[in-house]
Amino acid sequence: MATTPVEPGTAAPGPGSSGPKTNRIGLTVMDYKGGKTTLCAGCGHNAISERIIESMYEMGVQPELLIKPSGIGCSSKTPAYFMNRSHSFNAVHGRMPSVATGALLANRKLVCIGVSGDGDTASIGIGQFIHLMRRNLPIIYIIEDNGVYGLTKGQFSATADLGSKLKTGVVNDLPPIDTCALAIQLGATLVGRSFSGDKRQLSAMLKAAIAHKGTVMLDVVSPCVTFNDHEGSTKSYKYVKEHEETLQDVSFVPHFEDIDVEYDPGTTVEVTMHDGSRLHLRKLEEDYDPTDKIRAITRLTEAHDKGEVLTGVFYVNPEAPNFLDMLNVVDQPLATLPDSMTRPGKEVLDAVMEELR
Repeated sequence: MATTPVEPGTAAPGPGSSGPKTNRIGLTVMDYKGGKTTLCAGCGHNAISERIIESMYEMGVQPELLIKPSGIGCSSKTPAYFMNRSHSFNAVHGRMPSVATGALLANRKLVCIGVSGDGDTASIGIGQFIHLMRRNLPIIYIIEDNGVYGLTKGQFSATADLGSKLKTGVVNDLPPIDTCALAIQLGATLVGRSFSGDKRQLSAMLKAAIAHKGTVMLDVVSPCVTFNDHEGSTKSYKYVKEHEETLQDVSFVPHFEDIDVEYDPGTTVEVTMHDGSRLHLRKLEEDYDPTDKIRAITRLTEAHDKGEVLTGVFYVNPEAPNFLDMLNVVDQPLATLPDSMTRPGKEVLDAVMEELR
């Protein structure tokens, strides 16, 4: 659909009407909507989709330059519910990272938001997840984490906490995989956890993710109202609200908004993102440095031992080179390059063969 650009915040042209508000690239929030959800009423995944729509609209991301790969599961259905002008791809179960890697290598101009679930990531897809995290590919990887397999009647997933209980009364006797600790250890350069019910925090973290040019891994606790929102669940709305421990107050100022943000001296960490945007992390109850990888893993371990659901930005490193830069990938999409650049001549192949003798 063609859209006539207008000044940010001004009305889109329309007969006899001032029109809806537009963002900095002249699009309305409706340009970022998707199809009608088919998930259960109250599902946390729907709230995440709404935050994605808001953050993409407010950051002025061009929908046609966004790709939305996903795997299999309730979470992997959600790309259909936001940004219907963008390209979606449902990969084989657990194999979304391969599809995303191939797409970004072919066209580094794309913005990629990969949506996965705790089963899609931490069980069948754990091998792919590990290698994606260590490459620092510029991707926003969201885990919509409800601790169960929602499409197969609510069995425990690998992120379910030890001692948590199913609706059937079965108690989980296996320790969970902490995807945040794993991502930090392996090399992801922006790692955090949020709660689908925390609109303000999740929105700020998503905006920071859009501005970051490396691997972003956000684990979003997203209660399953059908199979995992009961007494005894550690991923229910009630449990998270009662046990959430917020690491810091997260605020984000885009590079195109020159806004002065005031905090008490000595209580705020400011991180400048790749595009000049500013991520503000206001300390709450502890002296926490989000650039300290060892402290991040230690704090996650401490929270787990206390039964806390720790949320916030655990680790950020905007200085690390990303995978595309390390490979010297050209700026142009590979499909637009002429054969002279993509197909080596006979003399080049002969030289390679000679080297291999």
